[in-house]
Amino acid sequence: MSTKFTPIGGEKRSLHVQVACEMARSIILGELPQGEIIPGEMDLCTQFGVSRTALREAIKLLTSKGLLESKPKVGTRVRTQEYWNYLDSQLLDWLIDMEKTEYLYVEFLELRKAIEPEACAAAARNASVEQRMMLSELFQKMDSIAKGFDQDEWVDVDLEFHKLIFISTGNSFFLPFANVLSTMFKSFFHHASKRGTTCIEEHRDIYEAIMAGNAEKARQASLELLTASDHELEAIK
Repeated sequence: MSTKFTPIGGEKRSLHVQVACEMARSIILGELPQGEIIPGEMDLCTQFGVSRTALREAIKLLTSKGLLESKPKVGTRVRTQEYWNYLDSQLLDWLIDMEKTEYLYVEFLELRKAIEPEACAAAARNASVEQRMMLSELFQKMDSIAKGFDQDEWVDVDLEFHKLIFISTGNSFFLPFANVLSTMFKSFFHHASKRGTTCIEEHRDIYEAIMAGNAEKARQASLELLTASDHELEAIK
């Protein structure tokens, strides 16, 4: 194992989180290979400059996210990627904070294509009067921001627009996409709007279809928005 870590600084109460973050990055980047046993406890404590308690808390945190597993008389091993919990908001924060994130946006867009059109169709069928009013307010803000583009404002309102659609589906299993994945949505919107692109007309089509209760039109409008987002990601590369 050639990976070497640098000492961790900061508040004592956050040391284990910092250690976990650094180890997670090494795992994701392949510096700590999948299936391999990680260095021993004393070695890691020395490298990070932390106590055994802090290290053990970090190991426990990474284990809860599916990145590590510990077995008696074997040691702590890096789990294969199929066990990593990509729906964990803290793990997503760490992923987004890494330098090479383009592949994440491509994979996240694929997930959105599989799920979001149906969420828009369900929202068209099931959104309450109050939720439709809230969606209308959000879209009017989006329309205004798009005319005098401010990226930070756009990202915030775009996030709220899509969160409300998932909430308006009336389906409990769509709710994680409104909450757990907020970090990923926000980062994606920020990346996709780098050139000032808002796809406001595609958003308008989704909004009007949901307001009209037209599920098929909402589904198709969502697909068109995601296709436009795909083209924008390609243009940014």
